[in-house]
Amino acid sequence: MSTLFDGFNLQGLQLRNRIVMAPMTRSRAPSTVPDALTATYYGQRASAGLVITEGAQVSEQGRGYLFTPGMHSNAQVQGWKAVTAAVHARGGAIFAQLWHVGRVAHCSVQPYERAPVGPVAVAAKDVNAFGYREDGTPGQMPVSKPRALATDEIPGITADFVAAARNAIEAGFDGIEIHGANDYLFEQFINGGLNTRDDRYGGAEIDNRLRLLLETIDAVSEAIGGNRTGVRVSPFNRIFDMPAFEGEAETWMTLARELGKRELAYVHLANRGSVLANAGRDFLREFRTACAANFIIAGNYDRAGAEADLHEGFGDLVAFGRPFISNPDLVERLRNDWPLAEADEASFYGGGAAGYTDYPAFEDEPATA
Repeated sequence: MSTLFDGFNLQGLQLRNRIVMAPMTRSRAPSTVPDALTATYYGQRASAGLVITEGAQVSEQGRGYLFTPGMHSNAQVQGWKAVTAAVHARGGAIFAQLWHVGRVAHCSVQPYERAPVGPVAVAAKDVNAFGYREDGTPGQMPVSKPRALATDEIPGITADFVAAARNAIEAGFDGIEIHGANDYLFEQFINGGLNTRDDRYGGAEIDNRLRLLLETIDAVSEAIGGNRTGVRVSPFNRIFDMPAFEGEAETWMTLARELGKRELAYVHLANRGSVLANAGRDFLREFRTACAANFIIAGNYDRAGAEADLHEGFGDLVAFGRPFISNPDLVERLRNDWPLAEADEASFYGGGAAGYTDYPAFEDEPATA
């Protein structure tokens, strides 16, 4: 019976345990280039079996928030090289998450302050993004109305992911994760309530709405190898004004079956709780089985819940997010049942070392009276 602390072979990449550091935006790259602080942050957390970075935009157009790193320039590649070196020096493995936010952006972070793009020209209601106010100061503002991508523009999105994947391998990453979750661009195309396009990338046909993600997975896999390509998905997600839609369960099961035809490094389920709430435990088990790949599952786990789901076969690896922010030694804390440090939510996004690299390991914490 497997435990969190057993090793795992991820398509030829040997992981020392089954604990994954989930991708988390931290907005600590003012010039979109990872720096020495970024390398320190990820190096501190390299005891995870697999580290998955925060989302790195594949193009300037793919950017949705201030101070997020990219994977589309030489300067960014050079910055990431220090990050991968720091993780590898500590015996860790690291994948880069690649993303395009689609409509979840303010025009102030887009090239020439143009409108962001999406499958259709419909803005997300009551959704904010981190951009520049009119006075030039950073802050949260309602997302801008997007423009719909023209059909002949869409292959360019796939090409951007391929170029970014190649950049990631050049930067020393062990692989990449395509961010197909959390209501960003790929999920905007998948959602039948939002994507009302009348071309081969939208409308009522499930295959059309899945086409962009699957074409991108295939192109990236061809470029760097399927064994170095993972994908993150979040069925039934409702983060950024994404509607429920007819045939939703069948859409996600169709995607799972399509992913099962591809020999990927892994499929990463971002939102166990939403799946259980909307479709139940049987659907989760069927989805996991249909994917026929190494399966990472995430969803506000503690050690007991993570090991229970490992034992029941709901995942091969378990991703932890926020606990890694304030516990760089999370693996050892879980292994030894040491208490977890609380994170300072005010420092989650933006800033410097405070709330980023200054959390001590348990054994370095000051003694309490």
